[in-house]
Amino acid sequence: MIRVINESPYPLPEYATPHSAGLDLRAHLPEAVVLQPGERRLVPTGLRIALPDGWEAQVRPRSGLALKHGVTVLNSPGTIDADYRGPVGVILVNHGSEAFEITPGERIAQLIVARYERADWLRVAELDATERGEGGFGHSGRG
Repeated sequence: MIRVINESPYPLPEYATPHSAGLDLRAHLPEAVVLQPGERRLVPTGLRIALPDGWEAQVRPRSGLALKHGVTVLNSPGTIDADYRGPVGVILVNHGSEAFEITPGERIAQLIVARYERADWLRVAELDATERGEGGFGHSGRG
């Protein structure tokens, strides 16, 4: 269970289908705003959440907005840490060639809630050998 404050008139984020991984986030706006080509904007959701220790939430784009309009989440995925209690916002950017209107209550992104592991560093003199070795970008396959 995730504790949530919903300052918007819209329903809490919900899964669109029984097998959806992401919960839909809605724009909490007093009126429609236009996102011009190349413009970015922080869009409020009206939500504040309290995640349990060991959990994070990732804000990810909606594929339909990206494909149809070129609108996506700029810092994808945006991470919400378990100790953050401020308002959840979505940084949208319009990579399309036309202006895009964001309407109040519109589904603008999706939220993935997941467990995570914390890592500790172990300083060593050298790393173990692998088949890939130091091969960089594109080294493991096409491209």
